Amino acid sequence: MARRGVGTWVRESVWEIPLRRYLALLVAAALVAGLVFAVRPLLRDDRSCAPGVSRPEGSDECVGVATGSYDFGQTRLRDVVRAIRRENDRLKPGGYVTVALLLPYTSTSATSLNDILHQLQGAYLAQYRANHDSNGEAPAIRLVLANPGATGGHWRQTVDQLTRMTTSADRLRAVAGVGQSTDNAKKAVRELTRRHVPVVGSSITADDLANGQHGQDPYPGLARVSPTNTDEARALASFARVSAGKALLVYDKPGDPYTRTLQRSFAALIKGSPYEPQPFTPPADRSQEGTTANTFRQITHLVCDTSRETDTILFAGRHTQLRQFINALGGRGCQDRRFTVLTGDEASYLTHESELDRTALRHRLAVRYTSLAHPDAWARDTARTGGSAADFGALNELLAGARRAPVGPIGSAALDDGQLITGYDTLQLAVHGIREAVPDGRKIPGLADVGLQWPQVKGSLRVDGASGWICLDVHGNPYDKAVPIVELTPEGGARFVRIAWPEGKPPAKDCLPPSP
Repeated sequence: MARRGVGTWVRESVWEIPLRRYLALLVAAALVAGLVFAVRPLLRDDRSCAPGVSRPEGSDECVGVATGSYDFGQTRLRDVVRAIRRENDRLKPGGYVTVALLLPYTSTSATSLNDILHQLQGAYLAQYRANHDSNGEAPAIRLVLANPGATGGHWRQTVDQLTRMTTSADRLRAVAGVGQSTDNAKKAVRELTRRHVPVVGSSITADDLANGQHGQDPYPGLARVSPTNTDEARALASFARVSAGKALLVYDKPGDPYTRTLQRSFAALIKGSPYEPQPFTPPADRSQEGTTANTFRQITHLVCDTSRETDTILFAGRHTQLRQFINALGGRGCQDRRFTVLTGDEASYLTHESELDRTALRHRLAVRYTSLAHPDAWARDTARTGGSAADFGALNELLAGARRAPVGPIGSAALDDGQLITGYDTLQLAVHGIREAVPDGRKIPGLADVGLQWPQVKGSLRVDGASGWICLDVHGNPYDKAVPIVELTPEGGARFVRIAWPEGKPPAKDCLPPSP
């Protein structure tokens, strides 16, 4: 074998070192590239937002049940969510049950988020009262936030998660809240109750989101704090004495559970009216503006075309469309004529609505609605039945203490839209059902047993709510519940007018619903 010379060896060594380094760099680059490509799918598949909350495939919304201090990215909820977390953290394992407050926490509507904040604040104050001012009654109450999405579209994922929590250490025993009467809300409530999960509705008022219609109970285990649209319309009629010949109906077509049942209730009040009801068609997501402002501008011309005796407009629609309609009426041609718009509790969303043209309310226009609650409802007459200043005062005292530790802070609170009061009463009813269902010698009730308590919530077993007495019929609906009539003011906010009653008068002292 021929021997290599020194020169040849040196030349090969000089080239060999850089070549080795080059190959090493290539291998390292390949490894890094492989690692990046391997990690990317993992990053893509990480859909979590917080414990119990994740983004469904094809969506950027964080939905599910938040069991920690997650506020769904809503800074206005931060203080009250932290207060709830502090209260939850002090509970002893095995000594509490969980109540989930089901609301659309990822809503993009500032108006809706105000209502959500106030309901959450009210629910927390009821939780705090139940855990600290109940003379040691058991079980303690843990509160969590359940989000089905801004429009409720992810209700099934959230319902599945809530169902699992009924058999885990969470010991979920009720779902409260629900909020708006939408088709997705109906689906969620139907599925929860089908799975024997008790539900306590806060501000749902649609007749077809209630039991007892046509003798049927499609939602076994559902109780409600708020009257149905029919009961609200009856209370409104007893207050306003609506005449068929002097009223025009404007309604959402095709509508949703809330607007459809409100439309039917209003149509029954003015049966035989000489005027054809005027429809408008909003976007499917009724929190969006759409083009309905144009329709309302045209309807104002028809309003002015009615006889001069016509002075009432019954509005069956959501708050965004109501705001557009009020703004249009402010510029109507017949400024010399006085009109009163009568509508349902959705109008409470406009209490602090910045886009509402309040100057319209100075142009011979009044907007009155059936509120679910109002802080002035019991201030004028403490002797009447159906509620009392003392019951509201208990909440007011709690709220005053929530400005600082140990109860608060809970963020900026308001009572005049009724939502904080309603949220408080909703959780009070849930706590009542849970504790009444506890068997002798035990501290935790069975899941289905909670929903069996609703028919007995009457008489001396009623809940003395801050919004008025909560006396339930055998279907879980409030009987002859106080309905505050409220009026939007040009200066901002809303003014209490007076209490109306579905039965035309307050319930008797025994608060026992009569036979149908």
